[in-house]
Amino acid sequence: MNKEIKKINIKNNIKLEPHNTKHKNASPKLSQSSIKKELILDGLDCASCASKIEDKVSKIEGINSASINFMTKTLTVEIGELNRTNELIAATKNMVQNIEAHVKVREKQTDKIIKRTLMLDGLGCANCAAKIEKESSNLAGVRSISVDFVSQKLNLELVNASNQDAIIEKVKEIVKRIEPDVKVIEIQNKNKASKDEAHEHEHEHSHEHGESNKTEIIKLAVGAAIFAIATALKLPNYLELILYLISYVIVGGEVVLRALKNISRGQVFDENFLMSIATIGAFAIGSYPEGVAVMLFYQLGEIFQGIAVNRSRKSISALMDIRPDFANLKVNDELKKVSPEEVGIGDIIVVKPGEKVPLDGRVIEGNSMVDTSALTGESVPREVGTGDSILGGVINKNGLLTIEVEKEFGDSTVAKILDLVENASSKKAPTENFITKFARYYTPVVVFSAVALAVIPTLVIEGAVFSDWLYRALAFLVVSCPCALVVSIPLGFFGGIGGASKNGILVKGGNYLEALNDVEVVVFDKTGTLTKGVFKVTEVRPQNSISEDELIAYAAYAESYSNHPIATSILKAYGKEIVKDAVENYEEISGHGVKVIFEGREVLAGNYKLMDKEKITYSQVETIGTVVHVAVDKGYAGYIVISDEIKEDSAKAIKALKAMGVKKTVMLTGDNKTVGTKVADKLGLDEVYAELLPDQKVEKVELLFKEKSPKGKIVFVGDGINDAPVLARADIGIAMGGVGSDAAIEAADVVIMTDEPSKIASAIKVAKRTRTIVMQNIIFALGIKAILLVLVALGLGTMWEAVFGDVGVTVLAVLNSMRAMKTKNI
Repeated sequence: MNKEIKKINIKNNIKLEPHNTKHKNASPKLSQSSIKKELILDGLDCASCASKIEDKVSKIEGINSASINFMTKTLTVEIGELNRTNELIAATKNMVQNIEAHVKVREKQTDKIIKRTLMLDGLGCANCAAKIEKESSNLAGVRSISVDFVSQKLNLELVNASNQDAIIEKVKEIVKRIEPDVKVIEIQNKNKASKDEAHEHEHEHSHEHGESNKTEIIKLAVGAAIFAIATALKLPNYLELILYLISYVIVGGEVVLRALKNISRGQVFDENFLMSIATIGAFAIGSYPEGVAVMLFYQLGEIFQGIAVNRSRKSISALMDIRPDFANLKVNDELKKVSPEEVGIGDIIVVKPGEKVPLDGRVIEGNSMVDTSALTGESVPREVGTGDSILGGVINKNGLLTIEVEKEFGDSTVAKILDLVENASSKKAPTENFITKFARYYTPVVVFSAVALAVIPTLVIEGAVFSDWLYRALAFLVVSCPCALVVSIPLGFFGGIGGASKNGILVKGGNYLEALNDVEVVVFDKTGTLTKGVFKVTEVRPQNSISEDELIAYAAYAESYSNHPIATSILKAYGKEIVKDAVENYEEISGHGVKVIFEGREVLAGNYKLMDKEKITYSQVETIGTVVHVAVDKGYAGYIVISDEIKEDSAKAIKALKAMGVKKTVMLTGDNKTVGTKVADKLGLDEVYAELLPDQKVEKVELLFKEKSPKGKIVFVGDGINDAPVLARADIGIAMGGVGSDAAIEAADVVIMTDEPSKIASAIKVAKRTRTIVMQNIIFALGIKAILLVLVALGLGTMWEAVFGDVGVTVLAVLNSMRAMKTKNI
């Protein structure tokens, strides 16, 4: 892409528009006789091709300008001839197809996407959750839907504001039809429940579960007692049958009733149906004790399964217990305890020792140690004082802090982290999606297999007794329930995400966690990722009769309007107050440097490209630092060297990645070749590419995609601000130093909450551990079921083994999934 030049009149603070409005980077004011259209380029993955499309489309007669946002794959065109709008849109689409034939072009929907969230209180069936998601996704006006079994949330994206309430009602009807006992609660307050609402719901939810469990246990105890009497005492057959029936109705009557209701709604193949058919069939062939016993142990197993799932949910929720309960708002020298949502930007809050810092801000008074472990996973407290930035969610240890709030609660780091972790399981891993589809077809296949097992042998095997084969078929049905998989696998992935967050690693979804298992190439940005990003002026080399003080002064005034770390280091080295009225005609030249008029003299400060561009003879310098060349009135004035330190654990991180099987480590940097090569050699990186602009970094990643295997994944690790395009292009984008960086949290798939590159290896370890646990569950559940199905079909297994094959396997798989949260040794 062409290099962007910003021109700003400093004194009047006015942005000057470029004269050539046909320039692709220009943003001319939209005239009354023009219209803007946005086109989505699905499948666009080549930055170079995007640049060509932008250039070619902007040259179509009738189109004033065209610009592409590569990250969002959006082509914006300004059409100057309104009567030819459809014709020019068609011409634009043809142009895109000519350059990139596989790209699909569609007009961007103008409807605003509306997000709504429903709490499905009491949702205990993962299979039913999948059915709710499938049916609701077919409703008109639903853009996307995700039912999160772990957090019991249904997340909706709607494309039409006018009928959103009608869609919500239809979704509620679907939920009630599939799961009548589930209570549907809509979460208000900008799609996020308040702390009080969440606490009240949690309390009510826990209370209801407690009461429900007590009732179920009492019913089971009564049913079991009657069952024991019928089994132990020698009673007449009719009295024995009556006692077994009473016991069965007490223990399993609710299951049969649910099965009948579900059948009337068209929901046939679920665990209620399987258990009802199996146990009623047992009664039909005279196996009364086994009919009651199967239902008794099934219900007991369901209680244990519910307890295990709820324990898992609570453990995961406890990992992110960082939401502040209140804020001490300072009003006229008095403190008022308020909700964090009530505090605005610029308000003053006071945080006492032992309290959580409720919002992001800046310390204006006081010194203290703060515990950041909830955000970063670091156990060592950090010291903060006047002038330091501080994040919501950390705990104030010992001092009194007065803080000026810089972000509202909804935009704060703690709110974004909570939102990410709470909604992470809505982005399902391929394994989860496979198991959901597998369960959809598996149960009907097993049911029909059971029917065949009951009928076919009696027709083809001489002397076969129907009751014997029916018994086998009924036991076959009991084994077949897929609950072990559809419950334990989502819990496994969510446990892995929770365990990672406990270590200061935020993973935005199970899909990204699973993808981390197949990493082949890790690409690093340099500054702020492998290096500290803290620059210091280490050399000042004036030339042509200019003193060191004059050289640093010229450079400081030239960089006075830049917030780049290099500019900050020069200003710090200058150490004097900048009189900004002395600077005029500031120009920031992307990838080159800056040009200003200072006290009537033209000052240039930047890299060698700027000197070449302005045809200024300069000194060639080879050093590990960044070199800023300075010229005054077209005459070379000297250079300044700024050095950046390598992070302590960068070399350890590269070594750990290679030990884990990563095939290639690459560094992409905008810094000069000498610096890049020396840093890469010191860290043991395989390849380094220097002096790159952001779009060139994307091009290098494109080349790496051609080298990897089809299943291999490419990770890009950057700061999440300047590297948004390449973060988006990589299979997995990891933002380093994400604390406090909105751009990092938005652009990346994984956010490392500390500045430690070694956490990348930790994230991969968590991913591998999670996959191991998930695969253990799949192999264990399917293996046990397969063995039992064969044994039962051969007549070597009974209903008792069948109950273990269903309930026992499910409970064990859920308990195994909970291990994913334990990441102490990672």
